[in-house]
Amino acid sequence: MSELRYSTSMSLDGFVAGPDQSLENPLGIGGQLLHQWVVELAAWRRDHGQEGGEVNASSAVYERENAGAGSIIMGRNMFGGGPGPWAEDPWQGWWGDDPPFHMPVFVLTHHARQPLELKGGTTFTFVTEGIGAALELAREAADGKDVAISGGAEVAKQYLAAGLVDEIGIHLVPVLLGAGVRLFDDSSAGIGLEQVAVVEGPGVTHLTLRTVR
Repeated sequence: MSELRYSTSMSLDGFVAGPDQSLENPLGIGGQLLHQWVVELAAWRRDHGQEGGEVNASSAVYERENAGAGSIIMGRNMFGGGPGPWAEDPWQGWWGDDPPFHMPVFVLTHHARQPLELKGGTTFTFVTEGIGAALELAREAADGKDVAISGGAEVAKQYLAAGLVDEIGIHLVPVLLGAGVRLFDDSSAGIGLEQVAVVEGPGVTHLTLRTVR
């Protein structure tokens, strides 16, 4: 069976997004600092239709995380468009008409809407039946490949609490945000983790962890 993987950038004080998140500032105050290491990579820039960039120790980490995934699960906040029912002319995502995913994406939401097919093989399917249904659909779509959780902490927390996550990648950035959104909190108590790899890159340390069941 395919595995369920999650990766995120995290500050030294444990936050994966800054405080005061909004449509205008989806990463919160200071949250963009957590992702500076990746937006400078040539591989990331290539996947987002940009030129230039660096090749360093983080490049292989980025490439590994993107290799082997056949589908993606994300939350409503990651997809965007604000809370509540979808508008008459619904939000199409942050990424324009050619998102960087190029695979099926399953969006957890409380509000149903028709699938959104965009360029490059990206189709957003909106799932209202919860994390189990989303994972079942994502595994079927992945066709034997792994399923990746993308975006914010809330969806990852639900899958972690349910004991469904196999691998966690933490990209630890030497930034102190002081407040914001945490991945690990009281709901994480009792989750067993085993460190399997550490890679040091410019401005970031990459930790690969396996869950112990």
